[in-house]
Amino acid sequence: MTVPHPNDPSLRSFVPVNATSDFPIQNLPYGVFSTAALPAPRVGVAIGDYVLDLWELEQDCRLDVGPLGVFSTPSLNAFMALGPKVWSRTRARISELLRHDNPELRDNKELRRRALVPMADVKLHLPIAVAGYTDFYSSKEHATNVGVMFRGKGNALQPNWLHMPIGYNGRASTVVVSGTKVRRPRGQLKPSNAEIPSFGPCKRLDFELEMGAVIGQPSPMGEMLTEAQAQDMIFGFVLLNDWSARDIQQWEYVPLGPFQGKAFATSISPWVVTREALEPFRLHGPKQDPAPLPYLRQAQPNNYDLKLDVGLRAASMNDAVYICHTNFKYMYWSSVQQLVHHASSGCAMNVGDLLGSGTISGPEKSQRGSLLEISWNGTEPMELASGMKRTFLEDGDSLVMRGWCQGDGYRVGFGEVEGTIVPAD
Repeated sequence: MTVPHPNDPSLRSFVPVNATSDFPIQNLPYGVFSTAALPAPRVGVAIGDYVLDLWELEQDCRLDVGPLGVFSTPSLNAFMALGPKVWSRTRARISELLRHDNPELRDNKELRRRALVPMADVKLHLPIAVAGYTDFYSSKEHATNVGVMFRGKGNALQPNWLHMPIGYNGRASTVVVSGTKVRRPRGQLKPSNAEIPSFGPCKRLDFELEMGAVIGQPSPMGEMLTEAQAQDMIFGFVLLNDWSARDIQQWEYVPLGPFQGKAFATSISPWVVTREALEPFRLHGPKQDPAPLPYLRQAQPNNYDLKLDVGLRAASMNDAVYICHTNFKYMYWSSVQQLVHHASSGCAMNVGDLLGSGTISGPEKSQRGSLLEISWNGTEPMELASGMKRTFLEDGDSLVMRGWCQGDGYRVGFGEVEGTIVPAD
């Protein structure tokens, strides 16, 4: 009997899953959760409106990944460290256990009671122990828009932009899970009409719509990576909102780039969608002209057809207004190229490293992935509802980002990443 691949569109789970759910059997994203009855965080997989408790399956000898207790830890790091072959084998086994025609879990009422936890009853935690965080600047549309705003059309892209993925090292300590409130940052501000800076709350607070690549394997200090090695090191992806204090950043960024304007918060989704689950949605990115240097050239399609939405809800609104609809496929530099470049100097990569894609914008006005672009640096206020307008985020505003790949009758989704702005004082 041929065992179907976990990505097979015909697979069905005995757990009811709506066609519009982000979490069908073809997805099986990993996260960390706890319950009131069992408050210790542990590893689970999303299936429909449930979380499958992998620690319960491991204790019941239904999952064998090697070292016992990998799924009883408060992060995915120990599991990720086991490597791509274990990742693939484990996902295939979970898929087998959840299939509609497999009685092993389906007909074991006691194990089902312990292992399948309603999503409504769980608390979701940061899924990885973030070892290091690097944010890139890899959307040509976003970089061009920002360049036109501040340098004019004739000098929109800096000379190095088309030759390598541009990035900076951020703060792993302030990467937080969806639902964490974000306090408005304070910092040095110097408007163009002021002679000296002042210190106070940010007045131009923004979001950045990104994807985060989760690194599941290390690389040694002093060594470079091939395209294939970099691909194998990527465990999966999360939605990422790299909150940005535009006015703090504008004053501080010369000559070393972003610092406090970005260090105060980065929000990620609680579910890590595996690279393997995204495999059916891989495609080639935009043509790179000029051709990159040999170490950055790609033989494989390393972009993804991944739809992305951003909703903004003011405190006085019942529902969010969707202000951006774009796609991850537009990224000029892929996550694989970002990782290859990151290691090219000999920089060691660690399990749990997080690589932000950079703001994801597309060619249309409706596809701009930040308020800086949507409001064109505050000169074109955005209409919300009932006469409400925004140029940048105000206290009480909530941002919700969603992402999914659309299959034939199913979708592989990320859930959402949400954050609400609270006052600085």
